Amino acid sequence: MRKPTHSFRGAALGVVAAAAVVAVAGTGQAQAHAPSARAEAQAAVPQGTPGHLVPRELPPHPSSDWYASDVTRGLPETAPFCVEKTLPSAGATHRTFWTEYDTSATQIVVRTGTVEAARKLAAAAEKKIQNCAADWVRDYPQGTASGRDYGALTAEDGAHVYGVHTSYPDSEPGIHLFGVGRDGRTVTVVSWGEMGGYDQAPVADFKRTTTTAVVKLYHP
Repeated sequence: MRKPTHSFRGAALGVVAAAAVVAVAGTGQAQAHAPSARAEAQAAVPQGTPGHLVPRELPPHPSSDWYASDVTRGLPETAPFCVEKTLPSAGATHRTFWTEYDTSATQIVVRTGTVEAARKLAAAAEKKIQNCAADWVRDYPQGTASGRDYGALTAEDGAHVYGVHTSYPDSEPGIHLFGVGRDGRTVTVVSWGEMGGYDQAPVADFKRTTTTAVVKLYHP
C-alpha cells in the first residue's frame, strides 16, 4: 500500500494535498513558496481578466501574514486537492497563497464561452468535492476521510462551501475548505488547507472569502 505524501506547503503551489505533511516554519518557508520562473513567465494576464483575491481577503492566520503569487494564466502546475482533472486550462487564471506555517490556499478562475458552460463547470467542481472523501479512501483504504456541506451563499449567481477532512496512520490529519461560485460565464474555485481537524477550520471567515471571490468576478 502506497502512503500519501503531500505537503500543505506544497499545496500553496497547487500540489495535491492528502495526509502526510512536512512543516517548515520561518522565512525559509516563504522562499519555498516563491513562484517558479515558469509561473513568472506566465504572469502577464490579459487586460479584463476577472478579479482575484488578495492576501487580506483570506481567513486571518493567527501567527502569520498571507503571501501571494502573481495572477497567472492557466491552471497551477498541480491542481488543488479534490478538483484534479476538473477545471480546463483554457480561459483559466490562478493565484496561490501561503503562510509561514502549513496553511495555504489557491484560487482558480475560469471564463467559459457561455453561461450554460459555466453552470456545468461549477456543478462538476461541486460534485468532485462532494465525492472527494470517498474517492480518497478508495485510493488510501488505510486512511479515513469525511466531508461536510457548509451550505450555499448569496453571491452573484450562487456559491457553495464544503469541507473535507483526511487522516492517515502515522501522519498528520488535514482539513480542507472549498468554495465554488459563479457569476455569469465565469466560475471560481477557492481552496484552503492546513494540518488539523474540523474544529480548526475557519468556516465563517472562509465563507466571507468565497463571497468576496465571487463578487470580484464579472461577465460582459
